Amino acid sequence: MKKIIITALITAVLVVTGMFMGLFSLLGANEANVAQIGRLVTTMLFIENKYVDEVPLEKLVDGAIDGMTRALGDKHSIYMDDEKFKQLMQQTEGAFGGIGVVMGFPEPGHCEIMSVMEDTPSSAAGLLEKDEIIRIDGEDVSAMQPEEMAGKVRGEEGTQVVLTIRRQGQEDFDVTITRAVIQLTTAKGIMVDNTKIGYIRVASFSENTGKEFQKELASLKEQGMEGLIVDLRANPGGLITSCVEISNQLIPAGEIVSMVDRDGHRTVYNSELAGFDYPLVVLIDGNSASASEILAGAVQDRQCGTIVGTKSFGKGSVQTMLPLTHGDGLKLTVARYYTPSGRSIDGTGIEPDVEVELPEGAVQDVQLLKAVEVMKEKLGQ
Repeated sequence: MKKIIITALITAVLVVTGMFMGLFSLLGANEANVAQIGRLVTTMLFIENKYVDEVPLEKLVDGAIDGMTRALGDKHSIYMDDEKFKQLMQQTEGAFGGIGVVMGFPEPGHCEIMSVMEDTPSSAAGLLEKDEIIRIDGEDVSAMQPEEMAGKVRGEEGTQVVLTIRRQGQEDFDVTITRAVIQLTTAKGIMVDNTKIGYIRVASFSENTGKEFQKELASLKEQGMEGLIVDLRANPGGLITSCVEISNQLIPAGEIVSMVDRDGHRTVYNSELAGFDYPLVVLIDGNSASASEILAGAVQDRQCGTIVGTKSFGKGSVQTMLPLTHGDGLKLTVARYYTPSGRSIDGTGIEPDVEVELPEGAVQDVQLLKAVEVMKEKLGQ
């Protein structure tokens, strides 16, 4: 009887596999691809029907998609379940459930707090810049990808997360924080004290960043700005469309960035700005990535400003989002971008025109002070 059941199961699997193979053949897949798809279907059905415990097919499909993206060996291509995908979409919209920190990832498996937002759960809990998050809800972060760490810190308003913090000179300790809705203002400007120099900090590139930047820039002009510093430090990137919107406010007409896909197709983004009437300085550091590097690279290549700080992160690839049918989604690298001079900075980053390290434990922002000094030279002061 056991042999009959096994034989019937194998026959059923082969029949279903044959049907899939026939379907994919009709859709134009070549013989080798059809064979590989058959392997996948056969394995899923065999596990679903014979594994010692009952397992939902949806769970197997999720695991297969996750495994496929991990097999690419690209840390920027990831599969996200419905909760993680929702959180990512909320972040690009400029509001999300979280604790109010900007996280940096100086090396794989490490998560450092780059800044703490005012009047948020993280500031109330006493978190500080340079704190290292080593566990999230008791789970070691060393094997997590950056998006996974960020996803575990974020969550629904009113829920709690326990962070294990490593702080220099202290023993590791736990902090329990209740999440809140974080309204993220991504661009904020001020006039530098006792100067005619405007300063705009861009924290990330979300849907509203271009409009926020435009509003802040107009305000600084009304206040008599004579030169502009744009701070992209610890800016992890975001939407290329927002980056292009800001570039159109700073960079004279011409190329901003180009993207090249697997087939060699080149998409070029251009500025239509007649001209920017102010000297420009851009601040970057090792956590300035992706869209931040696009903007800094365009400024540098087009020679319309000076880059100050330290070498940027070096993320020169472009990702697109694919929503799937169960609220989950895929973030996949689909192209690499190139600066106007044709540079690919993937893995290398952008070298600043004026290099300034920020010393450990510095009591002054020496990078910003250097940017102000460079600007004063441009203004002849």
